Amino acid sequence: MALLELQNVHTFYGNIHALKGISLAVNEGEIVTLIGSNGAGKSTTLRTISGLLSPRQGQVLLNGRRIDTMPSHEIVKLGVSQSPEGRRIFPRLTVLENLEMGAYIHSRRDPQYQADLERVLDLFPRLRERVAQKGGTLSGGEQQMLAIGRALMSRPHVLLLDEPSMGLAPILVDQIFSIVQDINKQGTTILLVEQNALMALGIAHRGYVLQTGQIVLSDSAKRLSENETVQKAYLGLD
Repeated sequence: MALLELQNVHTFYGNIHALKGISLAVNEGEIVTLIGSNGAGKSTTLRTISGLLSPRQGQVLLNGRRIDTMPSHEIVKLGVSQSPEGRRIFPRLTVLENLEMGAYIHSRRDPQYQADLERVLDLFPRLRERVAQKGGTLSGGEQQMLAIGRALMSRPHVLLLDEPSMGLAPILVDQIFSIVQDINKQGTTILLVEQNALMALGIAHRGYVLQTGQIVLSDSAKRLSENETVQKAYLGLD
């Protein structure tokens, strides 16, 4: 049984049919990536999983338990956390306060809380250096680190990452993707939405290609990266 599964999910924005019956599975311990052009439905898929959007048809399952009927804060408690597109940190709060917001489902008196905080600060040493600094004064790369760190503070079984490389310099993109691999090696399952398909397929175990709200290809990341159609459409290779 997959850790996370979508079965024939249809999601709408008003009358706009954004997801048209997508089915996918993420197994425990995997990095699975969703690739596709702008407007394909990648972010909508993550928002549907995390409860920010409700599917009109189909089911979202976590460990076989249906979660698409639950509010988003209950889904977080079950172990699904999202680092959103555009980071969406709290700019007037300090780095530490942003991280504390990510841990809102846990008591600070919980002995594990300090361990969670140390884990995030070990993963992102720059955040440790800037722990008392306001989030809005951080660089784009540091804000991305903060968004991922905040999501990790809820101790997710499944981490949803939405465009973690957006707007970052290439050297920072390499750093972020290396940290994503470290997070996975520490035991967190990851569903990654990423415009940089080459980087995403380079670290993922499997991938799905979304096109106008439908999955048109799924395979191992290696085979997708070797697929001629994928190479031409998403990897910039002729």
